[in-house]
Amino acid sequence: MSPRYCERPLAVRCGAFGDMVLLTALIRVLHAEFGLPVDIVTSGPWSEPLLRGQPGVGEVFSMRSRKTHYWLNPGQRRVVRQLRARGLGPTWFCDGDDAARPILERAGIAREYMVDVKDHRLLPDEHATQQWRRLAQIMPSAPLSGRRADADLDAVAPGCHLEVAHGQRVELAAWLKSRDLADQPLILVQIGNKRTMRRGPRRLAVNNKYWPLERWAEVLRFLREQHPRHAIVLLGTGPEFQLNRELASLANIHGLHNAADDLPIPRLLALLDRADGLLTVDSGPAHAAAGVGCPQVVLFGKALPSLYRPWGTAGADVQLLRGEVDGEPTMLGIDTRSVMAAWSRLELRGAASRAGGAFG
Repeated sequence: MSPRYCERPLAVRCGAFGDMVLLTALIRVLHAEFGLPVDIVTSGPWSEPLLRGQPGVGEVFSMRSRKTHYWLNPGQRRVVRQLRARGLGPTWFCDGDDAARPILERAGIAREYMVDVKDHRLLPDEHATQQWRRLAQIMPSAPLSGRRADADLDAVAPGCHLEVAHGQRVELAAWLKSRDLADQPLILVQIGNKRTMRRGPRRLAVNNKYWPLERWAEVLRFLREQHPRHAIVLLGTGPEFQLNRELASLANIHGLHNAADDLPIPRLLALLDRADGLLTVDSGPAHAAAGVGCPQVVLFGKALPSLYRPWGTAGADVQLLRGEVDGEPTMLGIDTRSVMAAWSRLELRGAASRAGGAFG
């Protein structure tokens, strides 16, 4: 029997937190083209709480890993069953490798129903969100039904976009109250990344996103001086809690809060939506901040800013810094004075955020 047809578009992306935020650029265009929710196949514990309930998102089919052997991975088998029940339809394969392809093949999704990102090379100086927007306008070779001829894609703003639900804001308000932060303006700081938290010395040459704690401490003291009424909140995942503690001890300033052990993704998004500004390394939270319109200063390592610069539909200010050592891109080439100057240029939310003067 031929599989039944499903008009809803399907996007396959098994990426890191920031990759999934960037994917919203593709989801929103597909939603406009078909007028139907876009179903997602993904992996990792962050994708479902990030994407479920976002504009244009339908079902989220998630597995723990796409690389474990199929018969040892109940998550993969569950996704295959879900896709078979869903039916065959237009599919956008957005992974840079083929690890997830066997899952689609087992689900009966033939190649002629797929648009594979690997068949459409990145254009010169193209941003990731521009690439996804372009890919969403390429159709599979198989005959399709359900695509709207009158879709107004110009009405879909470029960049990534995340919405924060009322319930998330209510939950955040209770959380802030429990930490005596309810009435304070907030500045957020993200110093860690997945490379920093891998086992082994943080200074390894492969960690081009490492920035010394001594520099972070100097910048935190600057933020404290410039914004005496703000609470400064250190972000991160659970493993970054101890790193933040070391930084807090080194900076030795008041009004510094370590929240790395208590930030599920819905709360993180609401916190980014509430904050006046963010200081961060190139990271998933940087893209999420852009998605909710939070201004930021972002330190880049080896990644190309032309491809991965935080870009959100709200157009919030982004001050980007990049350094080099011996001709190689690395955060170690960024000095504290440059970070302070970039922060002083940043257009923060709220006029009160400017209190305290500027850095010259």
